[in-house]
Amino acid sequence: MTLARHTIGGAGAPLAAHLDLPARPPLGLALLAHCFTCTKDHKATARTARGLTARGIGVLRLDFTGLGESGGEFGDSTFSMNVEDLVRAADWLRAEVGAPTLLVGHSLGGAAVIAAAARIPEVRAVATIGAPFSPDHVTHLFEPHPFGAARPEIEAGGTAVVHIGGRPFQVRRTFLDDIADQPQHSRLAALDRPLLVLHAPDDDIVDVGNARSILDAAGPTASFVALDGADHLLTRAADADRVAALISTWAAPYLDQVQLDQTAPEPGTVEVSENGAGRFTQRIRTAQHEWSADEPPSAGGLGSAPDPYQLLLSALGACTTMTMRMYAERKGWDLRRSTVTLTHDKLYAADCVSCETDIGRLDRIVREIHLDGELDDTQRAALLAIADRCPVHRTLHSEIVVETDAV
Repeated sequence: MTLARHTIGGAGAPLAAHLDLPARPPLGLALLAHCFTCTKDHKATARTARGLTARGIGVLRLDFTGLGESGGEFGDSTFSMNVEDLVRAADWLRAEVGAPTLLVGHSLGGAAVIAAAARIPEVRAVATIGAPFSPDHVTHLFEPHPFGAARPEIEAGGTAVVHIGGRPFQVRRTFLDDIADQPQHSRLAALDRPLLVLHAPDDDIVDVGNARSILDAAGPTASFVALDGADHLLTRAADADRVAALISTWAAPYLDQVQLDQTAPEPGTVEVSENGAGRFTQRIRTAQHEWSADEPPSAGGLGSAPDPYQLLLSALGACTTMTMRMYAERKGWDLRRSTVTLTHDKLYAADCVSCETDIGRLDRIVREIHLDGELDDTQRAALLAIADRCPVHRTLHSEIVVETDAV
C-alpha cells in the first residue's frame, strides 16, 4: 500500500489531498469526503481510506476549502463549494490516474457526494456514512445551542463565531443561505446509481431518522446497513475498518475491475510492468513477492512508491547489512544491529581524486554504515571491509552486460 500527497489546482483555492493506492493495480478508484469541519487526516477518514485500499480500492481523500492543508478560509466556504471541491478532485483524479467510479462521504461529506454524483459521469455507486438528509442539519452542531442564540448576530453583522466540537469557526450568512437552499430530495430521487446508506442506530449527532429519509427519497436502488455499536465519528478503529469492508464488498460489482495476471514469474526472474495506476507506476513481481515503483510528482509521477534509484540503493544497502550479519555470526562477534544510509548524486569526474577518468560526470553513491554492538576497532574495521565484498557492491563495480530482447 502506498500513499502520496498532492495539491489540486484550478479555479478556487488549492486543495490538499492524499492518494492511497494498493500495491496491485486498483480494482477501482474512490473519492472520499470527510465529515463537517474534519479533514482528510481525521482518524475516521484515514482509517476508512486505508481499509478500502487494503481491499484493493484506490482512494483520493481531500481537505475541503479552508480546512486542513487546503487553501482558502472556512468562513468564506459553503456547502456548494464543497461540492465543487469534489468535482475538481474528480477532474484531477481522472487526468492523473483514472476516473473515480465510487463516491464515499462521511456525515456532511455524505450529503456532498450525493450532490456531486450527477456531475461525475463515471461514478457507478455512492456510499454514505452517518449522513444527514439535509445539509442544514449541521446547524444543530453549532454552540451555543440552540443555534437561534447566534442567528441574530449573523443577521445583524453577516457573520458570527460558533463552536463545533469545542473549536471556533466563523460562519457567514452565505453559508446558512446556501445549506438551506440545497435540493437534496430531488437529487436523491434523480440518483440513478446504487446507494449504500450506513448509519449507527445510536448516532447522537445525526439521528438515524436521517437514513430513513435518504432511503425513502432514493427509492429501491438504495440499501441500508446498521452500524450497531458505532458512534457518529467512528471513533473505534474497528468500526472504520468494518465500514471499509462493507463498502468494498457492496461496491465490488460496480467497480471497473482490472484483470491481474496471476501467473507468477519463473524463480530467479523479476517482472516489471506498468500497473495503470499512474503515468510511471510499476508493478514488480518475483515468484513469491510483489512491490511497486514510481517517480516523484516533480518528475511527473504520483510519488506512490520508491523511484528506480531508491530501489537500487535499497538493494545495495540490504546486501551490505546481510553480508556483515553473516560475517559477524561466523566470527561470533557482538553485532547487534547495522544501519546503512545511502544517497546518490552525480559529480564531475575532474573532482574525483580516486577515479580513473577525468572527463564528464560520474555517478556517486555515498554509503554510511552504523554498527551497534560491543565491537572493538579491529572488528569494526573488518566489518566495514567485508561490506565492500557484498555481491551487489561487487556487481556495481564490475563490468555489466545488459542484453535486451524483444518478445
